[in-house]
Amino acid sequence: MEARIARLEADVAHLRGDVADIKGDVRSLRDRMEAKFDVVTAALAELKDSVAGTKNDLATAKGSLETAIAGVKTELATVRGDMAATKSELAATIASAKVWALLLYFALAAGMFSTMARAFGWL
Repeated sequence: MEARIARLEADVAHLRGDVADIKGDVRSLRDRMEAKFDVVTAALAELKDSVAGTKNDLATAKGSLETAIAGVKTELATVRGDMAATKSELAATIASAKVWALLLYFALAAGMFSTMARAFGWL
């Protein structure tokens, strides 16, 4: 029976050693995890600051874009007014060109008839 007790005591001693090893591994794992959590926490804080800066930059860009869009709208309104004036000028030019085209057509017809009259001996 003493041999069995001695064997149990030896097994318990091995278990205590194994438990001590496990405790050491858990402590080192906990230390590494805390270090990783610190790194992640710092990265998240940096990301938060970066996002806040980006948000401010976006607000500034939004203001700039709104100003630029208002300028473009004003410019388009000016161009529309100019286009209306240009359209009326173009209509007047086309009307003038129609008159010139009609006069040139009559001059060409008169020239052709005079050439035919001379060729056929009518004149």
